[in-house]
Amino acid sequence: MRRRTTRTLIAALVAMLAPVASACAGPSAAGDDKVIRIGAWHPLTGALASFGIPERAGADAYFDSVNAQGGINGRKIEWIVKDNASDPQQTVQIARRLVDQDGVVAIVATNGTSQTRATFPFVLERSKVPILNTLGGDASWYQPARDGLFGLQTLYEDQAAALGDWVVRDGAKKVLVVHSDPAAFVNVSKQVAPAALKTDPSVQVKRLKVKFATTDYSPVISKVKAQKPDAVVLILAAAEAATYMKEAKLQGLDIPSYGYAPVAAQATLTLAGKAAEGFKSVQLVKSPNDDDPAVKEFRKAMAKYEPGQPADFITLWGWEAAKAFVEIAETIDGPVTSEALTRAYQNARQVDTGVGPVLNFSPSRHLGTRDVQKVVARDGRWESQGDFFTPPVRD
Repeated sequence: MRRRTTRTLIAALVAMLAPVASACAGPSAAGDDKVIRIGAWHPLTGALASFGIPERAGADAYFDSVNAQGGINGRKIEWIVKDNASDPQQTVQIARRLVDQDGVVAIVATNGTSQTRATFPFVLERSKVPILNTLGGDASWYQPARDGLFGLQTLYEDQAAALGDWVVRDGAKKVLVVHSDPAAFVNVSKQVAPAALKTDPSVQVKRLKVKFATTDYSPVISKVKAQKPDAVVLILAAAEAATYMKEAKLQGLDIPSYGYAPVAAQATLTLAGKAAEGFKSVQLVKSPNDDDPAVKEFRKAMAKYEPGQPADFITLWGWEAAKAFVEIAETIDGPVTSEALTRAYQNARQVDTGVGPVLNFSPSRHLGTRDVQKVVARDGRWESQGDFFTPPVRD
C-alpha cells in the first residue's frame, strides 16, 4: 500500500513539475516560432547616458518599425535593454541575467568597449552567445577574428588614418594633431602621421598633448599658433573640441580643422556655435540631415516611435546596428538560434543599410567595414561630403 501511494505521489509530482520544467527551458526554446529574443546593455544613467539613451532610441525605432510590419520572417523582435551605467562589473551581471534568465539568443547593438570586453568570458566563451553589431572595441577584438563577435564600427585608429589621408589630399604640408593625454587618445593620434606620409612622404606631422578635461584652451591655441600648421586634427572629446574652436576663433586662428567621429556630434555644433563653421570630420554613418531616402526613412521612424529623441548621429548609430541585424537575420531559414545567427553573419556579404557603409563579413573577417563618411559643419548642421571611403591600410 505504501509503495503504491509513493508511486502515485511521484507521478503526480512529475505531472505538476512538467509545465515548470518546460517554462524553465528558456524563452527562445518555448517561443522560437513567434519571438526572437535579443538583449543589450547601454548607459542609460550616469556620465555617458547622453550616448546610451539616444543609441537605444535609434535601435528601438527600427525594431518597432519592423515589428509593425510583422517582424523577421513572421517572428516579432523582443529587444531587452538593461542599464549598465557604463560600469563593467554591472555589465557582467546584466549579461548573466540576459543569457540565463531572459534566454536571449544574441546580444545586439550594445555599447561600450571596456564594458563589453568584460562580458567575453561568460557570453562568448562559456555561453556561446554571439555579440553582434557592437559599438566600441579595438583591433585586438578582430585580429584574429574572435568566435561570436561581429562589429560594424570603423575603429578609431582607422578613423585617424582617414583623417591623415584627407588632410594631406586637401593640400596641407604641416599638420598638427591636438589630442587629450589619456592612452586611448594618444594611441589614436599616432595613426594620423603614417597615413599622411603614405599619401605625401614630404608632409610634416607633429602632435600636441592636452590634459584631459581642460576647459581653458587659451594657452593651447597659443602653442598651436607657434607651430604654424596648415591644418589641425582634433582627437578630443566633443566638448573640448568645441572649446578649442571657440578659443581659436577668439584668437583669430583661421586654419582648417578636422576631427574623428566622437567630435562629429550635434553637441559640438551647439557648444561651438559659429566657431564650428567649416569644421570637417569623419563619421560612421551619413549625416542625419541628408535627403537620402534611407535617411528620410530614419527621420520618419524617429518622429513616429521616438518623438522625444532627436534624429542625430547617435540615434542613427543605433538605427544602423538594428537594421544590419534584421537584414542578416532575415537570411536564416529555420529557427533563429545563437548558432544560426553566427553562421548567418559569417556568410553575410554586401549588407547595405543605406545609412552606413556596405558591410561584408566572413569566417575570418568579423569587422564589417573600415570605411568612413566625410561630413562638414555648415550653418549649424552636419552635411555629408561625397560617399564613404576607405582609409589607407595601417601598418
